[in-house]
Amino acid sequence: MSAYQAVMFDLLTALIDSWTLWNNVAGSPEAGMRWRRRYLELTYQAGRYVPYEGLVVRAAADTGMADGVAAELARRWDKLPPWPETLAVLTELERRVPLAVVTNCSQALGLRAAALTGVTYATVVTAESVGFYKPRPETYRAAIAALNIPPERILFVAGSAADVPGARGAGMPVYWHNRIGLKPINDAAPDYMETSLHRLLELV
Repeated sequence: MSAYQAVMFDLLTALIDSWTLWNNVAGSPEAGMRWRRRYLELTYQAGRYVPYEGLVVRAAADTGMADGVAAELARRWDKLPPWPETLAVLTELERRVPLAVVTNCSQALGLRAAALTGVTYATVVTAESVGFYKPRPETYRAAIAALNIPPERILFVAGSAADVPGARGAGMPVYWHNRIGLKPINDAAPDYMETSLHRLLELV
């Protein structure tokens, strides 16, 4: 019997390949990485929720992107591709335990992105719905409360480095789906680190 009664996911990096869309809109992987990194810096500095779309616009301006790239990102949002194994892994996990999503974006964009993964979640918590950006604990705790399961029995699947200490701080064990080889923050260590989602089916 699994130690885990639910699985909670970061959305835009753990389940979805958002990097590719940002890079395509930016015009190159290098430009996309600069833009995305600046956006992440602004998000982590914000703490309290300010409009997601505004942070994306500011990050574009700060990194010398052309006018309109943020609007183009939003226009192509429904083209966000899930990772190749996402649908199969989620479909099987959904048979076993409740699934949840916690994501650092607006309510509208979060629901649109969650719909692309092909399963039904017990709860989808966005930074906008809670009023705080991850890795603030309030965001994780809102999803934990919605699941009504002890945090130590919820396996959190991180995509970004900041989610590792963030989710652990909320009391959850962490599986880091570190697909692109990100460096840890302050040497924060997950319980598991993999380059795909496949091992979840062995753990849950």
